[in-house]
Amino acid sequence: MSGLHLLGCGSALPGEPVGNERLADRLGLSSAWVETFIGTRTRHFAVDLDSGRVRWTLEDLCTDAADRALADAGTEASEVAFVVLATATPDALMPTVAALLADRLGLDGAAAYQIQSGCSGALQALALADALLAARPDRVGLVVGGDVCSKHLDLDQDFHRLPPDALVNYVLFGDGAGAVVVGGRPRPGSRAVLGHIEHRLAGPGLPPGQRVEWYGTAELSGALRSGTPPGPAVTEDYKAVEHRVPLLARAERDDLLAASGWPPETVGHLLPPQLSGRMTARLASELRAGFEWEPVSCVAETGNNGNALVLLQLERLLPKLDPGRRALVLAVESSKWIRAGCTVEAPHG
Repeated sequence: MSGLHLLGCGSALPGEPVGNERLADRLGLSSAWVETFIGTRTRHFAVDLDSGRVRWTLEDLCTDAADRALADAGTEASEVAFVVLATATPDALMPTVAALLADRLGLDGAAAYQIQSGCSGALQALALADALLAARPDRVGLVVGGDVCSKHLDLDQDFHRLPPDALVNYVLFGDGAGAVVVGGRPRPGSRAVLGHIEHRLAGPGLPPGQRVEWYGTAELSGALRSGTPPGPAVTEDYKAVEHRVPLLARAERDDLLAASGWPPETVGHLLPPQLSGRMTARLASELRAGFEWEPVSCVAETGNNGNALVLLQLERLLPKLDPGRRALVLAVESSKWIRAGCTVEAPHG
């Protein structure tokens, strides 16, 4: 079976899950507002909510997820030819988290690539891995996606004065990492085959739906001199997300069905875009209307941890995917409107 062969999965979520009551108490908000408006029940944070101290770096989380994926695949680190890592929130601009991860795993001589992206990043990383393995199908690679969003959120402010489009970021996002071991050929114990991996720009002329800033020393010093603080680190047009994501997800679903030639009734599972608990549940219902597709989602328990999401969904999918069964993966990135997806099929017997 041609395609990208998935050999093992792993994930890492920092600390204990933070429920809505705990988070609402810290922010001085109503937990009912969080549950009604966002619908995410828990999330994990790499920073301590009380002190703001960073407890886990992205490098830490990616290393844990990668270790678990390698163990799940029964693959030694010495077999890995390359790492492709996707993130929107690297620990530093240089060195890359991909290079630091390869070093911590002992991947001497391996290639290390890092993709800067949002919710479509894991699929971009899988597409790059697929291209690398097409040239050398005998090799094994490691694809990792993760984000530490909480480090961009200022916990020392009056949250009652924040507008809703800024406040939503404090309850929507979480931190975490996911990893998969992939190969160009099937191996004993191969779990699934990923096909038709694609990503494409889908919002020509549209303003970005999300922006994450990276302030340098000169910018911060200039802001201090002028007395004008820099703007928020994360901004999101939540209404635009609610409007456009369903449209782009439906287009991606239809393109994947056409490209694969799969009749809809042969698909058993749908991995919908992960936004918030409420939006994802509604979106999954719309996308599977008329079909007996079981949705596979994680965001209501993990929070929106960006580049980790697709890989966390795949980890949840595999135990459900009986031999010969099929699934569709959909992702939409609002930063500059990218739609992405792939097909998943379990080997027969």
